[in-house]
Amino acid sequence: VGLRSKSTSPTSFRLTEKFILLLVFSAFITLCFGAIFFLPDSSKLLSGVFFRSSSVEAETRTGTVSDTSTGTGKDEKILAKIRKDHEKALIEAKDTLQKGPNEIKQDINSDKEKLALNGQGKGAKADSLPFVQYERPPGATGHEPADPDIKAKRAKIKEMMQFSWDNYKRYAWGSNELRPISKQGHSSNLFGSLKGATIVDALDTLYIMEMYDEFEAATEWVDRNLDFNMNAEISVFEVNIRFVGGLLSAYYLSGKEVFRRKAVELGEKLLPAFKTPTGVPWALLNLKSGIGRNWPWASGGSSILAEYGTLHLEFMHLGALSGRPVFAEKVMNIRKVLNRLDKPQGLYPNYLNPNSGQWGQHHVSVGGLGDSFYEYLLKAWLMSDKTDEEGKKLYYDALQAIEKNLIRKSSGGLTYIAEWKGGLLEHKMGHLTCFAGGMIALGTAYFYSFIRLTDTFMQKILTKH
Repeated sequence: VGLRSKSTSPTSFRLTEKFILLLVFSAFITLCFGAIFFLPDSSKLLSGVFFRSSSVEAETRTGTVSDTSTGTGKDEKILAKIRKDHEKALIEAKDTLQKGPNEIKQDINSDKEKLALNGQGKGAKADSLPFVQYERPPGATGHEPADPDIKAKRAKIKEMMQFSWDNYKRYAWGSNELRPISKQGHSSNLFGSLKGATIVDALDTLYIMEMYDEFEAATEWVDRNLDFNMNAEISVFEVNIRFVGGLLSAYYLSGKEVFRRKAVELGEKLLPAFKTPTGVPWALLNLKSGIGRNWPWASGGSSILAEYGTLHLEFMHLGALSGRPVFAEKVMNIRKVLNRLDKPQGLYPNYLNPNSGQWGQHHVSVGGLGDSFYEYLLKAWLMSDKTDEEGKKLYYDALQAIEKNLIRKSSGGLTYIAEWKGGLLEHKMGHLTCFAGGMIALGTAYFYSFIRLTDTFMQKILTKH
């Protein structure tokens, strides 16, 4: 019996033929859908073919849909503009390459000036400062002492300043400081990539010593080279006291607007440091991103008393010179935070957490980490023409707590200001604490209601038992 053969009807297909037909059909379907999704104006094609939206129908009826010829005309115009801009850029590049370095630098400065002028009408904060009636401080210059001995000492000090300045200018001009032994410039990472700390910090000294040629050279450097637009992390405290303070002092002595403008510009750059839950600023700040942080070694990420407490004078002046209350508000808020806190034995610990608003490690020092906080309380009252009663009270209360808890006598009869950790005294006095005698003397000269307190304090320091 023979095997049953498979059908050989002309309408039937082999398996391989079916597979080939399926592949061809799949490729056709893919091509169609690819054309719909990837051809230009596919969104309109989809809406017209599949959804037939009323907006497309309306456009078609009214003839507002652009035809191919219109689109082609627009494309040609765009391409022509690109070619023209490209040719212009090539010509400018060739011209620039033919110029010398000095010409290129002049062009850059010229472009900067034009940009600054254009920005004045577009809300440029530093260039739209309010008018301030400048008054030159009396007695800063133009007086010679009658005493020949004092006059000779004064001349010697000026000679030393001249020697220091000349060597800084010779070996380290534009750097933050001069290393005198190696005779090389050095820039500390406290200032990020900011340059010229010595120049800015010396401006007021140059002016008071009547070294006017040197002052003008420093002013020119500040105007042309002092730039704050950089991606760098800086110490808010150091930049404030050196750069902001130096610029403000130079403005008040000379009246030159470049110093006011630069000071306000830098102050604006420092404001993001206060973006913490409490408003107590970070120690470190990236000038470009505005991202801040604290020193990793500072008691669980705390801010430091001598750093956040040494912004008040400069920021109050920035507010007055810029017409922007935000500067004063930031530093006055620090006082609010401190006033809400309980103070151990009336003392101010060196560490404060800017997130929780609570003290960190209970370490109290009138020297390192604490020193200038107390100095700024006294000077804030004096700077306000003795109207800042809050600053006066804060200083008075702090001084009382220091006298009661930290002032001690050594076995040899020497008075010192100890440190305090967690309720226990550390019987040491760092060199940074030595300023306290001058601070107390300054308070004695002005605080008539404090004379008994400060006299007692000074008597303990100056006398031996």
